[in-house]
Amino acid sequence: MNEVRQPSRIRVGVGGWVFEPWRNNFYPAGWPHARELEFASRQFGVIEINGTFYHLQKPATYARWAAEAPEGFKFSLKASRFCTYRRVLAEAAESVQRFSGSGIAELGLKLGPIVWQFAPTKRFEPDDLGAFIDMLPQQVDGVPLQHALEVRHESFKCAEYVELARGRAITTVFTDSPDYPSFADISGSFVYARIMRTESQLADGCTPEALDQLAACSLSWRNGDEPAGLPRLGAASSAGASRDVYLFFISAAKEKAPAAALALQVRLARLDI
Repeated sequence: MNEVRQPSRIRVGVGGWVFEPWRNNFYPAGWPHARELEFASRQFGVIEINGTFYHLQKPATYARWAAEAPEGFKFSLKASRFCTYRRVLAEAAESVQRFSGSGIAELGLKLGPIVWQFAPTKRFEPDDLGAFIDMLPQQVDGVPLQHALEVRHESFKCAEYVELARGRAITTVFTDSPDYPSFADISGSFVYARIMRTESQLADGCTPEALDQLAACSLSWRNGDEPAGLPRLGAASSAGASRDVYLFFISAAKEKAPAAALALQVRLARLDI
């Protein structure tokens, strides 16, 4: 089993690793189900875990995941829905503490960003959102935490939201989707992109042109710039220090997500970054 070369500071991945259509397709024929994380974590630089959104995991589970993945790999976690699927975010302190203390520190250096995904019905309310951001812990058991917000209501598509997020230096997820608010304003120290446009009829899930554009965007983000041609709510921020970039092929034609991620990694490797 060969490990795929990962580009510097750019991590490409998928959501999860257990998915029946990936067997005898992305996974080699006959590959043991119990070793799917072992295989997937050596093909990608990061995997987003969705199960943490629905249920708290045990510390032993996080420790096992960390042991199965190679050095340098990252797990991104979707925070518990009990923290974010609520009318008043400012009342989530107990749930945030419970999730943060549930054992995620067992991932150690393999813990990547935590995504706080809001309900599609949750409107932008500056004071409530600010209070929520302020309660997010910066570390747990000595492990530093990175946070990203995924907003899903159209009311967030305003300059005031971008200013608030930038003022608190918290990343906003770029959700590239026809179904949710899609804007790529940089508001934090790293970039988190969820690409939700794979198509089942395409061999690599995306057209070559789309993959070329994603490679160019990833490089621009990593280099501290903001790529042209993406939807924004405000003016592009000035060029700054290089950034970590996390890019996931999520949802849509999920059976094509690994092919799209691998094809993007090939393009990035060709650019010798």
